Amino acid sequence: MAAGRRIAILGGGKIGESLLAGLLSSGWRKPDEIVVTGRRQERLDELSERYKVETTISNSDAVSNADFIVIAVKPQDFDTLLVDIGSKLSTEQTVLSVAAAVTTEQIERHLSNGVPVLRAMPNAPATVHEGVAGLCAGAHADDGHLAAAQEVLEHVGRVVQVPEPYMDAVTAVSGSGPAYFALLAEAMIEAGILLGLSREVSTDLVVQTMFGTAKLLRDEKMHPVELREMVTSPGGTTIRAIRELERAGVRAAFLNAIQAAMERSKELRESGSP
Repeated sequence: MAAGRRIAILGGGKIGESLLAGLLSSGWRKPDEIVVTGRRQERLDELSERYKVETTISNSDAVSNADFIVIAVKPQDFDTLLVDIGSKLSTEQTVLSVAAAVTTEQIERHLSNGVPVLRAMPNAPATVHEGVAGLCAGAHADDGHLAAAQEVLEHVGRVVQVPEPYMDAVTAVSGSGPAYFALLAEAMIEAGILLGLSREVSTDLVVQTMFGTAKLLRDEKMHPVELREMVTSPGGTTIRAIRELERAGVRAAFLNAIQAAMERSKELRESGSP
């Protein structure tokens, strides 16, 4: 099944706006087929002016005639939102949540029986349409609903489908992932400055190197080991640097850090109360 024509985006923050922009810039949806909600009228006026879409503070009004509903509010706002819209949704509508640490079962408890619910974990690069999202289905969502949700999310990046128990791992790897790369970039930029480069030059070198490396891994489908070995010549500069990184336990540190992030995601999910 394809996503219905009328889409309600509940929450006009960064992720909500990035999805809105992707749906419109691709031509997949027209402005009059989308409604966006938010808590601040000033923000809604800004979105209305920029994208020419309908906006409203009322979530219940937004979902009343929407085929596909995207919940893009912060987890702490879920209680209020679900109380507001829960009784107004039918099995003919599809709900996609992009909030972290809120399970499909927690959402389904507040909705009429049988309403299809899906959950996605996008990441920050979605705001530049280069994100990746993990996607899973709730108890009442079938393959058609999954396909519809994937079709929506693909307008801001790539999508991988996983069983819901693995969403904590998705959160740890790609949800938090941009922060790991930002920390690495920060360290490399500082190293360049230590070696005498200006901050501007060092930043350009590091950012473009990260971008180009990602393109090689993705577009050329190179294995990370293959790329590392291609750059690492016998007795050269790179192998000396790799030795120091291995001596410092960088690989083990990443394994431990990402496992810690997954454990924290589980803690947040289990303590949630939507």
